[in-house]
Amino acid sequence: MNKGMNNGMPEPESTRGELAAIWIKRFKRGPMDPVDHASLVTARGIVGNANQGGRRQVTIIEEEVWRMLIGQLGSDLPPSSRRANLMVRGVELKNSRGRVLTVGAVQIRIFNETKPCERMDEALPGLKDLMYGDWRGGAFGEVVNDGEIHVGDKVAWVD
Repeated sequence: MNKGMNNGMPEPESTRGELAAIWIKRFKRGPMDPVDHASLVTARGIVGNANQGGRRQVTIIEEEVWRMLIGQLGSDLPPSSRRANLMVRGVELKNSRGRVLTVGAVQIRIFNETKPCERMDEALPGLKDLMYGDWRGGAFGEVVNDGEIHVGDKVAWVD
């Protein structure tokens, strides 16, 4: 894998990753539609997604954490069941409050961790408790700049 550049210096492997999946929720409690690309609008969120404005414009999960949780429960539940908008791999979300995550050409300011709700136990009994705490439920944030994202885009923290 080629090293990325950050101010002329190679980025450490632990800060680089990629966008593994994108889902758009057309309406509250609606299905999570997988897409290959999406448009994001500053201070609004993902075009076509039910959540617009506020601080919870985009929700993000880590592929590695999802696989660990599902493995612990002995399931093959798809990650869309988490109901997040983006799934990243190779980038840790834990304790990222206040940081800015670059996804392709878009930056997302992380406000907080996403706490799991009762819908997680509806999908798989025991999942809510297993996800709770330590950022295992993912993170949420606001869109800092307009742009397009695509599955496979580079993901990295802005430091």
